[in-house]
Amino acid sequence: MPKERLYLYDTTLRDGQQTQGVQFSTAEKIRISEALDRLGVDYIEGGWPGANPTDSDFFDNAPKTKAVLTAFGMTKRAGRSVQNDDVLAAVLNAKTDAVCLVGKTHDFHVETALGITLDENLENIRASIVHVTAEGREAHFDAEHFFDGYKANPDYALKAIRAAFDAGARWIVLCDTNGGTLPSEVYDIVSAVVGAGIPGERLGIHTHNDTDHAVANSLAAVDAGARQIQGTLNGLGERCGNANLTTIIPTLLLKEPYKSRYETGVTSDELRGLRRLSRMLDDILNRLPAKQAPYVGASAFAHKAGLHASAIAKDPTTYEHIDPALVGNSRIVPMSNQAGQSNLLMRLKDAGLEVERGDPALSRILERIKEQEARGYSYDTAQASFELLAREELGTMPHFFEVERYRVISERRRNARGEIVTVSEAVVTVQMGAEKTTSFYENEHGGALGDSGPVNALSMALGKDLGRFQEYIADMRLVDFKVRITNGGTEAVTRVIIDSEDGKGRRWATVGVSANIVDASFDALVDAINWKLLRDGAQP
Repeated sequence: MPKERLYLYDTTLRDGQQTQGVQFSTAEKIRISEALDRLGVDYIEGGWPGANPTDSDFFDNAPKTKAVLTAFGMTKRAGRSVQNDDVLAAVLNAKTDAVCLVGKTHDFHVETALGITLDENLENIRASIVHVTAEGREAHFDAEHFFDGYKANPDYALKAIRAAFDAGARWIVLCDTNGGTLPSEVYDIVSAVVGAGIPGERLGIHTHNDTDHAVANSLAAVDAGARQIQGTLNGLGERCGNANLTTIIPTLLLKEPYKSRYETGVTSDELRGLRRLSRMLDDILNRLPAKQAPYVGASAFAHKAGLHASAIAKDPTTYEHIDPALVGNSRIVPMSNQAGQSNLLMRLKDAGLEVERGDPALSRILERIKEQEARGYSYDTAQASFELLAREELGTMPHFFEVERYRVISERRRNARGEIVTVSEAVVTVQMGAEKTTSFYENEHGGALGDSGPVNALSMALGKDLGRFQEYIADMRLVDFKVRITNGGTEAVTRVIIDSEDGKGRRWATVGVSANIVDASFDALVDAINWKLLRDGAQP
């Protein structure tokens, strides 16, 4: 039996931009739309032309995509003809192949929010869709507040979407605008809409996540017959967000009954880039990725309990619902003071260290981890620091260099242009066998610590002249910097985790702990360089 087609409609650039604190530039919108096109979504909603300069500029400079670029707007306003509504005109002037218009379907909103009669609203919907199709555009109708409207007045809600359907709308999109509808209600109401004569292949679903059911509600709508799913990357959206396409897409491709019944424009090859796409969006937004995000989160396939790790070593399907590689993710067996020998053996194997079960070194490593975590260290994510610790206990850690001393100073002063700036200066002296080097680095900054401040200065000074090791670290850079105070009061301890990256595409994390934030950062930096030298085969 041939598979039915499901259509994916991405609204990251419009509804996702309504997330508090999110504002895309035109260049960022172009970059995201190109990535979405490579993924294989069917529709990319670029924004609301005329609503703000960025959205208008995006449509003026929109890239060519296989996906149908869609402009968003609203049905015409009461008391105006479609030809004389400047808001509707701006949407059509974007020259997109598809136009999505939002309109009221809840009688309460029609009479209270719009202040017009129910019949006037139906005419606004009908006339707007007729106008869009007459312009040769594919018309979508977002039935705002449809589920609440249906529960309050099913006859009117159905009349509203029937007006758009009869006027020629390709898609009637049922919106759970307030996000309060539950999956069983969505299934029943979508089934009722299909039963009322609007076929499922003309129905879409648009859900919000205010009860944490947006993904479940979207799937319930598909189960009831809807064939278009609207959502956003990483679940961006107003309030609690929209349906998360980063979760919906792999579910459709990898989970029964969906993978056997339906197909989308996303291929298995593109699915393997899903985690990278999710991270790209977080990088653009300058925010930390959600570790526990399904499929793509750093913790999605992390196994901390010893019992779990023991079973995973025998067969990963014991505690994993899919192979993490299918979505571009990877398995992690973190090290912590809760870990047993199974975790430790797996992590050592991943690091290329073959140690037999029962080796006395295993007990020493576990004991060392417990001691370190009691001091404030954490090896859950700092896998590189864990490997260095393990190699020390195993006696296989080369001694590359020793930091004899370092000094860092931050001073606020006027520069040569008379501007008030903060300058960080760092000096690091390193001993490498009989060779000793002293390096100086100065930066002028107004950015965050670790970006161009004292930690960055230390990093640059430490990596400026490592003698015979310099060639190994030339492509290394600091890409993330996280600080956590692990104890309060006068005995507060600072934990710093640093992420580093090199030209080979490797990314690794190291940890440092001290009462002094700079000292903690420096220890993590030293670990990062040692791991790089170790992995690149440098000889002490």
